[in-house]
Amino acid sequence: MTGSWVASRLGVRLTDGAGPGGAGLSALVGLAVRRNPKRAHLLVSAVLGKHVPTDPRLVYGSGLLLGELVRACLRGEEPSHPGSLLLDGLHGVPGAASALRDLMRAPQAPVDAIVLGYAETATALGHSVADALGGAYYLHSTRRPVEGFVTYGGFEEEHSHATSHLLLPGDATAFDRDAPVVLVDDELSTGRTVLNTIEALHAVRPRSHYVLAALVDLRDAADRARMDALAARLGARIDAVALAGGHVELPDGILEAGKKLVAGIPSDVPEDFGPRFEVSRVGLEWPAGLPDGGRHGFLPEHRARLEKDLERMGDVLTAGLDGASRVLVLGFEELMYAPLRLAEALADALPYVDVRYSTTTRSPVLAVDDPGYAIRTRLDFPSHDDPSDGPGERYAYNVAPGAGQPGFDRIVFVVDDVGDTSALAHGLLERLRALAPVLVATVPAYGRCA
Repeated sequence: MTGSWVASRLGVRLTDGAGPGGAGLSALVGLAVRRNPKRAHLLVSAVLGKHVPTDPRLVYGSGLLLGELVRACLRGEEPSHPGSLLLDGLHGVPGAASALRDLMRAPQAPVDAIVLGYAETATALGHSVADALGGAYYLHSTRRPVEGFVTYGGFEEEHSHATSHLLLPGDATAFDRDAPVVLVDDELSTGRTVLNTIEALHAVRPRSHYVLAALVDLRDAADRARMDALAARLGARIDAVALAGGHVELPDGILEAGKKLVAGIPSDVPEDFGPRFEVSRVGLEWPAGLPDGGRHGFLPEHRARLEKDLERMGDVLTAGLDGASRVLVLGFEELMYAPLRLAEALADALPYVDVRYSTTTRSPVLAVDDPGYAIRTRLDFPSHDDPSDGPGERYAYNVAPGAGQPGFDRIVFVVDDVGDTSALAHGLLERLRALAPVLVATVPAYGRCA
């Protein structure tokens, strides 16, 4: 990916390590600069579907590939290897993304596990890992308190812009049992967050086996020793798997240098007072009682039901995109999995249309319109789901085209009904409709009344 701009100004360097997925660290991530005093740099994943609009089949296939590494670890087997498909997909080789996805979703014997994904970036990644295991229960952390759900636990993410995570399982018995626990995040930097989570979970319900799973593993020898020491202290086994390993070289004074760099670049995004495109809505007829994601738990039978209805819902979206040639399916913060799977269905239904997928985020990142930088454009807009920590600014990256880049001629925004508010209509939708016609698809947020 792109990292030359940050490397030349801050001296950050990526070094490739082991690549069990068939692609190295430098192919899987680019570099950007955070607007965050706790951490200067951001690794921008090429396969996560958060900051960079990406072929949804590459995103889902990469998540399934990570799940295959977990499955093999849990069963004590050698994982299936995708050959060059991941790297080919990253390079845009035609057919590679769908071939990776198809290879990785080939039927396997179901594996029982509890899979925990971290909000907000790894909610769909964790779902994908659970899908690959077949028999897993999935739950992701959330920053949204929900009436009627009791908090199982919570934890802090040390370098995150927004830190408080909650666990809100709808059925605590599905989560609170002695099965292997798989903790999924987009990256392992030091591993402290996942180790803290393991320690907190183990204090409530001891388990014998934990697996850390991430797209990239950047831990050094001291970090790995810390994991081994925790395993010995708890009397448990702790393993780690990742698509690629490596090292990020950070020079001394990186935080101060990052602050100065951000301060020296204007952060204001000019308002576009040009013509506005149409905003229309489509009814997906989301299956009654089907959770919109793993905030309160997602079971194998939920996966089976979603698979049954995906093609139908993809066809509903297709009917509203007549004449489109380049489409973005944009998800909403933690709501990543449903938009990902809908985008995947859309890409399969429209083989001659360039379908991409990404999501909005809470994380503030510096945007620089340079080909050597991973975040070229930023849309900022007010929060629109009445967040518990109060109103704040939210972002959508690389949705507007950078200089010399093609734009999208249709945008499909997938949001849950909690976020489908007047603040959305007057905020993000106004920003999006300055770029292209917008089709809004609302899914019901799963709750006790569902």
